[in-house]
Amino acid sequence: MEDLDPPREVPGAAADIIATLSAFGMTSDEPILYQSHRADVYRVAFDQLKRRDLVYPCWCSRTDLEAFSGIHPIHCIAKPDPSREPAWRLRVPNRTIAFDDLARGAQSQDLRNEVGDFVVLRSEGWFAYQLAVVIDDAAQGITEVVRGADLLDSTPRQILLQQLLDLPTPDYLHLPLVVDASGRKLSKQDRARPVDAADPVPALRAALEYLAIDSRGTAATIDSLLSASIRQFDPEALRARHTN
Repeated sequence: MEDLDPPREVPGAAADIIATLSAFGMTSDEPILYQSHRADVYRVAFDQLKRRDLVYPCWCSRTDLEAFSGIHPIHCIAKPDPSREPAWRLRVPNRTIAFDDLARGAQSQDLRNEVGDFVVLRSEGWFAYQLAVVIDDAAQGITEVVRGADLLDSTPRQILLQQLLDLPTPDYLHLPLVVDASGRKLSKQDRARPVDAADPVPALRAALEYLAIDSRGTAATIDSLLSASIRQFDPEALRARHTN
């Protein structure tokens, strides 16, 4: 459960997410880890990076970085401010990270020029998603990560952290996003309607259709639809549908 920002957590949101997934037949076969409870684990990895001088304190604000298109320059531009806690950034090497996405093919990113030094520990004291998810994937023995294409840009950063921390790199598959008429992804932030956990079959059929899976003729039960999706799912068909 990616609940890395407890002050902004909506009470009951985590339980609601888990219950909704269960209604759609998606239950975890391992104990659920909550990132908000794993700060000590992330601290071990952070301290490892710190001992190797791979991270440094930074007092730069978003306003400071506007002149650099939001990308932190090689040298920090803000002076140390003892009145407030710094964020900690990873020293990004001049390296291109490449990987093969199972749905999108070859991907690469020039980390120095496209990302710059990125935050691994926020000034509020919470560890950043990029570090936490890498530690969690390794801890749970994850071999394949399937997620939305909005996180495709994060993958090279995570691969870099895996390399620096001597952790395995899973395979990645980034799914196309469902968008509205304006091209924005459907999200609660933009007031998109939630899925109906009390009647999950229509939304599940629509999702399978979007993933190039034909569920016509399949019994209208969660188990039947999920079983059919496992048999039919084809990354090549998915790629063809969303690139033509």
